[in-house]
Amino acid sequence: MKSILITLLAFTSLLQAAQRPNILFLFSDDQRADTFSALGNAHIHTPTLDRLVHGGTTFTRAYCMGSQQPAVCMPSRAMLMSGRALFHMDQTLKGQGTWPETLGKAGYTTFMTGKWHNGPESVLRSFQEGRNVFMGGMGNPYKLPVQDISADHKLVNKHLSGEHSVKLFADAAVDFMQKQKGASPFLCYVAFNCPHDPRIAPKSYRDKFIGHEPPAPPNFLPQHPFNNGEMVIRDEELAPWPRTPEIVRQNLADYYSYIEFMDDQIARILEALKASGQLDNTFIVFSSDHGLAIGSHGLFGKQNLYDHSMHAPLIIAGPGVPKGRTSDAMCYLFDIFPTLGELVNVKGPEGSEGQSLVPVIMGRSTTHRPAIFTAYRAVQRAVRDDRWKLIVYPQINKTQLFDLLADPIEMHDLAADPAHAAELKRMTVLLKDMQGNAGDTQELSTSNPQPADFDFSVVKRDPKATGIE
Repeated sequence: MKSILITLLAFTSLLQAAQRPNILFLFSDDQRADTFSALGNAHIHTPTLDRLVHGGTTFTRAYCMGSQQPAVCMPSRAMLMSGRALFHMDQTLKGQGTWPETLGKAGYTTFMTGKWHNGPESVLRSFQEGRNVFMGGMGNPYKLPVQDISADHKLVNKHLSGEHSVKLFADAAVDFMQKQKGASPFLCYVAFNCPHDPRIAPKSYRDKFIGHEPPAPPNFLPQHPFNNGEMVIRDEELAPWPRTPEIVRQNLADYYSYIEFMDDQIARILEALKASGQLDNTFIVFSSDHGLAIGSHGLFGKQNLYDHSMHAPLIIAGPGVPKGRTSDAMCYLFDIFPTLGELVNVKGPEGSEGQSLVPVIMGRSTTHRPAIFTAYRAVQRAVRDDRWKLIVYPQINKTQLFDLLADPIEMHDLAADPAHAAELKRMTVLLKDMQGNAGDTQELSTSNPQPADFDFSVVKRDPKATGIE
């Protein structure tokens, strides 16, 4: 009788686990938040991402918190996985639990494919299964070294060649979906290395933009007007100075064609999910690790705190999530997994400090975080609230103040305008307060400032800076 009771309890536990919703997490790389046709970009065709926009809730103020190194994607992904803020996480997740790890312990089958940028030890802890796992960096997407997570939970080396990596990541996700029969809930994490450079989409996608290159962004500048502390970094060497509209438009054409290719691969994954019978019981997330400049403010990379670089797309769809809704509630990317945790009733790892967006999703609140603090190395700090944004450059004693209501593309610096002295002071106090709360000890000024001007004529571009190997 006792054994029957134990079996019955085990079956009940398994049944309850099977009834939990699944999670499909689609994560892109370096994707600006303004690259969706459904959100107003008439120069890109993204029917699959548009379906998610129409079928879920889109957060229009989701942010990467920043980075302490030029490879912003590494800390961004560590924050996402751990739920910890920038100054509280380890980039290799050493000694820190992850949300996928916790979901696995709660009965989820956890699978990943694509880019992992936080070390081999943490990927093995985080996921029970993995195929075509790319450990990050750059390289030709037709020739990537990848690894699989083996049955005995080790990484098995292999090499991709011939097929495009974005398609192969989608292939792995489709294959995983086809095996799901509802016996247990799953987390399927698909981390594309797209649209990160080198932006090499298949020729048919690139050819569509020949003669139809997108316009340069409205905040295009030939050169950044001052030394932001990171003027010569790999991403910034992808194009010569001064930037020209023609070069920016060609880069955007490559960027958009890559996103359109990824959009078609995501369609294949969603079709496989639907065919598995699990679509109605699956939360689907689409996001990216951060944005990118590509000509905005005379910059090309993500090593800055302008909105185009720290702002990321975020869509959440699934059972009970309002459809076709947008929210301007401010949030961090490390709020995503805590949100999913509440939706599927799984408690996160120790140290997770992200805040669930469920009250916003379910309409119980229209706000989330009153302000967003971002940081980049020792050279930039920023804070924004519902209307105002302050960026400080401690190494040159430079400050910018933007009225985002009147100037959402951050082109009109009001820091020196006496009429806005009160806002400048208030935002400076807010920045210092948020630094303290985040554990950031960076001073906002220096007694020995570097020159604010930057001499582009002395820069010698590295011909290998394109990242095409």
